[in-house]
Amino acid sequence: MRISDVIRRKGDLVLTVRSDDTVRRLLEMLDEHRIGAVVVSDDGGTTVAGIVSERDVVRHLHHEGAEVLTRLVSHIMTTEVTTCTPQDGIEDLARTMTEQRVRHVPVVVEGRLRAIVSIGDIVKHRIDELQTERDQLVGYIQQ
Repeated sequence: MRISDVIRRKGDLVLTVRSDDTVRRLLEMLDEHRIGAVVVSDDGGTTVAGIVSERDVVRHLHHEGAEVLTRLVSHIMTTEVTTCTPQDGIEDLARTMTEQRVRHVPVVVEGRLRAIVSIGDIVKHRIDELQTERDQLVGYIQQ
């Protein structure tokens, strides 16, 4: 199975934030859309400049206090972003996410942002896959 299979099921909508937006604006987006991370893109969502997550906010809040809310996203974002392609294998990406301790990975095609995949998307896809296999085996045995 490939990342393209996950994207086909979940969709390819990617919310982005600009690096010059405030952390407060970032939090509004995370809350409004009930998501855990946002891709940082300064060109309207075409390229990946970074990624910023709830974890980033919490870490900086711990060290800087409420002042972090007025800072720019560029201050807290991760700039070295792990990415994948639609052709990458699901198991390979799950392994990479686990080893690198990242929960959100942008999907990039020819340098352009196309989707985002979370560890939750990977787990859901695998559970659905296992359920389908189980149903097929039960159907085969009952024949």
